Amino acid sequence: MPTIVILTTGGTIAMKRDEAAGGAVPTLDGSDFLAALPPGLPELRVEEYCNLPSAHFALDTLWGLRSRVAELLDKPEVDGVVVTHGTDVMEESAYLLDLTVPGEKPMVLTGAMRTASQIGYEGLANLVAAVRVAASPQARRLGAMIVMNDEIHAARFVTKAHTQSVDTFKSLSFGPLGRVDGDEVVIGQRVTRQWIPGGGLESNVVLIKLAVGLDESFLKYAIEKGVKGVVIEALGGGRVPPWWMPTIRQAVEAGVAVVIASRCPSGRVWDGYGYEGAYNDLRGAGVLFANGLNGQKARLKLMVVLEAAEDRSAIPQLWAS
Repeated sequence: MPTIVILTTGGTIAMKRDEAAGGAVPTLDGSDFLAALPPGLPELRVEEYCNLPSAHFALDTLWGLRSRVAELLDKPEVDGVVVTHGTDVMEESAYLLDLTVPGEKPMVLTGAMRTASQIGYEGLANLVAAVRVAASPQARRLGAMIVMNDEIHAARFVTKAHTQSVDTFKSLSFGPLGRVDGDEVVIGQRVTRQWIPGGGLESNVVLIKLAVGLDESFLKYAIEKGVKGVVIEALGGGRVPPWWMPTIRQAVEAGVAVVIASRCPSGRVWDGYGYEGAYNDLRGAGVLFANGLNGQKARLKLMVVLEAAEDRSAIPQLWAS
């Protein structure tokens, strides 16, 4: 019988309404979850990491969670880890685990969109499904996954797509890896992990989103403040207005790592245009490209890469890994 560790962090799945607070707050702990789960599941251990809304996570919280998951999976008696987590930054936590925690054992994140005080609370159903995935031999070598609404999503591709729906998590480009049908885990496609041996996060990395007519003052300010890396959510297939190009070149020449992502919800960064500010112009300026990562995940990857790189020349190779 597999042994699965449930690592709790708070989030809506752990929330109940508190009249004094005027709304729901993190209340449930691991013992509450264990008491509510049905019989017939794998052997479960529960450990509390924190009890926070994920909107309250800092980078130290995120890296500490990553480190604890790595420690747990390094134990021979542990076959997989399930992390209960708030949905706001769940995709970022999942991607950090996927990118930096070695090994073949499953890492599964789950949560809820409704609190335990609301009719239709789906937290326990999501937790049961996540446990089944973490215990499944089919889930090995798939890295980190998000399991919500009976769907299994790869951390690299999944995003929170709706502010309220219980069907909020979507892998827009490639679809889910599989489903949990009753007590059966069905994997329909597999993904090859990207892994970087990281030792931490370079915190001085910013994310800038483009919009029509926006000037480059945010980027100039970041350069002046000594930022180490910038991710730009560019237009379409990775294009910027021509007036951004001199500042982008200035950033690269100053040693700032610049990554171009897209503000589009799916698709990789590429185009065949020859005009100023398009893909080829940016490539000539020496930027890196997000290759299907959204802006928030590209920022996390750049943080890992910058911390892992021994010098500037190692950044492109680490980024491509």
